[in-house]
Amino acid sequence: MRMYDLIVKKKKGLELSGDEIAFMIAEYTNDNIPDYQMSAMTMAICFNGMSREETYELTEAMAKSGEMLDLSMIKGPTVDKHSTGGVGDKTSLALGPMAAACGVKVAKMSGAGLGHTGGTTDKLKSIRGFRTDISTSEFIDNVNRIGIAIMGQTKNLAPADKKLYALRDVTATVDSIPLIASSIMSKKLAAGAKSIVLDVKTGSGAFMKNKDDALKLAGEMVEIGKRGNRNTIAVITNMDEPLGYMVGNALEFKEAIDTLRGNGPSDFTRLCYTLGSYMLVAGGISKSREEALEKLENAVTTGAALDKLAEFVEAQGGDREYIYNTELLPKAHIIKEVKSHQSGCVQRIACDEVGMCSLVLGGGRLTKESEIDLSVGLELKAKVGDYINEGDTLAIIHANDEDELKEAALRLIGAYTIGEEKVNKSDVIIGAVD
Repeated sequence: MRMYDLIVKKKKGLELSGDEIAFMIAEYTNDNIPDYQMSAMTMAICFNGMSREETYELTEAMAKSGEMLDLSMIKGPTVDKHSTGGVGDKTSLALGPMAAACGVKVAKMSGAGLGHTGGTTDKLKSIRGFRTDISTSEFIDNVNRIGIAIMGQTKNLAPADKKLYALRDVTATVDSIPLIASSIMSKKLAAGAKSIVLDVKTGSGAFMKNKDDALKLAGEMVEIGKRGNRNTIAVITNMDEPLGYMVGNALEFKEAIDTLRGNGPSDFTRLCYTLGSYMLVAGGISKSREEALEKLENAVTTGAALDKLAEFVEAQGGDREYIYNTELLPKAHIIKEVKSHQSGCVQRIACDEVGMCSLVLGGGRLTKESEIDLSVGLELKAKVGDYINEGDTLAIIHANDEDELKEAALRLIGAYTIGEEKVNKSDVIIGAVD
């Protein structure tokens, strides 16, 4: 079998067999296929697509390129949740403890985030002493004991995906639905959970800018999950404006804690309850989403979800006092209000530009080696549908550098569209694919 022949086949729009895909992934992972040939293949896939059979075979080959985590020692229903990413997306920090407090076993791996803010493991570093570099045995023990554990992605989990994604990132071949679906789901299959709830975001702040593409991606991932014997559902959610009000690592952690206290933003709270209800049903904890919602709301009202977060933090070396006293979280040295230059209704927020504000401040990373400033970010005071007067505060910027502050403030003002026409607030939940 030769890679050259496989490239010609895909260039002609023909379907690759499972054996051909398995050969290609194994040989590329072992450095026997050069980057220039794999680049040609990914470009051919971008132009000609892949069948669902091909996409599944690609996913399985990447999942099996490294360690397949065995969660059979966990007693109870393991449910994983994955988000395709967005601005202000701190969902795992609140949702994980909510679901665990209701009896779901949340065994989650999370990598370091690239872009405007860090990933879940980065945000958890806002807690003094918290460790994500725990062993697999400690990971499983914590899930059995308290119902939740989150650790950094192991180096040997889907190594083919790591290598292929790095190549796609520099060859303009990221935006292919089969390649995106196989990248996400290869890690989910390798991570071992029996049920998977996917949060597929669409809008200006999401990778999938329009609803049709988001639905197509969701359908591909659900199909892969079910073929891999995973109970899988995808929820399509709105990312045309930031989720909640906080953008930035420690700020987002604070908002997650506020939500577990019952004081979270309405859109973020609704998202957590919706995803959580699917998790409880998928795990067999609840017979219906209505019953699941009651359990989740009770976990928040009684304080059980907040206590579960503290228990989880302490189990991984963190100081649980941070959960009950958010004043201990990292703080920026410069706090500045950004005022509106006009009166009217907020008609649009360029979500991706708000994300760039956080990146400019140092809240995200451009490369895996970049250092993140956990204390910086933005606190939005006006969202789509809100009426504001000239001179009202649009947002509060948390910064540690004056020049970065000025650039972020200019970007933030430009991200807002304010006009006379009234705009209704959009629902964060668009639909579901199962």
